[in-house]
Amino acid sequence: MFARLRSDIQCILDRDPAARSAWEVLTCYPGLHALVMHRWAHWCWTHGLKWLGRFISHIARWLTGIEIHPGAQIGRGVFIDHGMGVVIGETAEVGDGCTIYHGVTLGGTSLYKGAKRHPTLGRNVVVGAGAKVLGGFTVGDGAKVGSNAVVVKPVPAGATAVGNPARIIEAEGDAKREEAASRMGFSAYGVTQNDDPLSQALRGLIDNASSQEHQIALLWQAIEKLSAGKPPAECVPGDAAREEHFEKDKLNQLVGK
Repeated sequence: MFARLRSDIQCILDRDPAARSAWEVLTCYPGLHALVMHRWAHWCWTHGLKWLGRFISHIARWLTGIEIHPGAQIGRGVFIDHGMGVVIGETAEVGDGCTIYHGVTLGGTSLYKGAKRHPTLGRNVVVGAGAKVLGGFTVGDGAKVGSNAVVVKPVPAGATAVGNPARIIEAEGDAKREEAASRMGFSAYGVTQNDDPLSQALRGLIDNASSQEHQIALLWQAIEKLSAGKPPAECVPGDAAREEHFEKDKLNQLVGK
């Protein structure tokens, strides 16, 4: 018991830069308190003491703002950061090393008793603040769920799910678009991708801006090479002097000389 507690404390010290000491973690981290009380509640639940398990869970929610059903299975090294508003359902499974931020819901979409209604998180999954993972599917090892995402389908191992409804960022085009949007100080990951006209328009604008940025970079490279008296690398065919003269004429036209 104490070895598990020491492991939990060390896990928080390793992963939270705001944690300054083991005593601070032990006394001031509601995520740790919720996990410890969940183990008591889960033991009662699995040994036939259903009401006592639910009562301990209820007290834990009142003290920490984190609601974990006593039937849920929580692995080792799980870190619930901040924690307020976290809800973990009865048939949810959280793998070792997972990180769950505040406002996260691991909920169900089925009303059938005895069925697997809540998600399974693999090892080392990160679920961002406000995310909703709903259904009896699996989020693979090492996957990431973005803040405020609504995930209703399985997420492959190592993938990143963002948006509402969530989409998987794995294609090269999506990754480049997110990178370009991030450079511009804006990312539209929180909007619907496929059926929202505004989202479609924003994606087009981001792609167009990224393309123009690339073209401007190439133009500046050509100008710098001309200023240095060297023909651009792209001017392979024909005489170098003729190509240089041709490029200078084009540059003069651009600047209005």
